[in-house]
Amino acid sequence: MELASADPARASQFYAELFGWESAGDRFKLGGRAVAGLTRSGPDRPEGWLTHLSAPDLEEALEQVALSGGHLLSHPAEAHGGRRAIIADPSGAVLGLWEPREFGGSQARDEPGTMSWPELITDDANTAARFYGSAFGWLLRHEFGTGEWLNQAHDAIAGLSAGYRGGWWRAAFQVEDIQSAADYCERLGGAVLSEPVETGLSAFAELRDPFGARFTVVAPVHHPVELTVSLGALPAWE
Repeated sequence: MELASADPARASQFYAELFGWESAGDRFKLGGRAVAGLTRSGPDRPEGWLTHLSAPDLEEALEQVALSGGHLLSHPAEAHGGRRAIIADPSGAVLGLWEPREFGGSQARDEPGTMSWPELITDDANTAARFYGSAFGWLLRHEFGTGEWLNQAHDAIAGLSAGYRGGWWRAAFQVEDIQSAADYCERLGGAVLSEPVETGLSAFAELRDPFGARFTVVAPVHHPVELTVSLGALPAWE
């Protein structure tokens, strides 16, 4: 996950306060581990958060994207630790493709302050299934408007949710407490776009940083479980 900002220094301050990140040049770190990228926005890189997918062979991946109906938004370019290109799927959802060299990507997960479950929001799940299946070999396990993307080894790697007006990849980060994170975002000059809501075993809220970049915070929801045991009629001991 990488943030493009017109003012990287001030953006670094905001996310350092919100998530406890440290600024390290073109990366955010948490406890010395890279958790997200940071760059300056420009004509070929609009402001906002961008999800990246690892692509061991960038040219081959771009060829499959084109054959599957996707669009190339920026040509392959050298970046710190690898090469990157930016694409859009047929619904307009933008995704970065990262060919790793010295840097493979995020070095921490499954804890507060790290990238959460990546998720595609789309109003056309059928088109998405055809594109991602053809371009990357993914399978979609799809039920009742939500689903999971599976790789060729049938490992769950991302989610899918119904949306409207095209598609986008949601930038989401895990936090300890969803309401506290939303309140703190506002105190730091950001905004809450949608109030915290629970969905199954997690809660999420859509936020915006002070510079206009939208993102989501996600927190696990712990529901107490009560167990009851019915002994019924037991035979008498003899």
